[in-house]
Amino acid sequence: MDESSRRPIFRAGVVDLGVETTTLPNGLTVELPIIRHPGAAAVVAIDRQGRVVMLHQYRHAVGAAIWEIPAGCRGAGESGLQCAQRELLEEAGVSARRWDHLGAIVTIPSICDERIELYLARELTHRATSHEPDEVIRVEWIDFDRVLRMIRQGEIIDAKTIAAMHHAAALA
Repeated sequence: MDESSRRPIFRAGVVDLGVETTTLPNGLTVELPIIRHPGAAAVVAIDRQGRVVMLHQYRHAVGAAIWEIPAGCRGAGESGLQCAQRELLEEAGVSARRWDHLGAIVTIPSICDERIELYLARELTHRATSHEPDEVIRVEWIDFDRVLRMIRQGEIIDAKTIAAMHHAAALA
């Protein structure tokens, strides 16, 4: 946030909306609505049979349940990997011994600084899930190639899942 001032508008949970006055690289001074976000992590977890743990999760903002990989917001002081490990366990009931960082994405760079770190998890162990009360999730294990087909056929529309699966396909 170089050369900017922020006027808070609304804050609830991870949403921190404000209007920032900033000078752009071309010298123009503007006011921009910006959402500040703590960051997140998302996980492609692949078992020995080549299946990916997928969540069919209800998302009120889009009015439907959509297919996603396990993911969530970073807690205070939490690294991307720690977040990924926690979310995989809480949402899918899985822990992993082998972790690879796949890269990162920014979700809506025009208005939000959210950065999602993407991971590949292997050598999995099944444990119990620990869903939050507001999480409506069905967990399914789906063949890796089928997940890629679901992306191509438009059945998976979640950006982090599409990006992470693309990166994971390069390593698989």
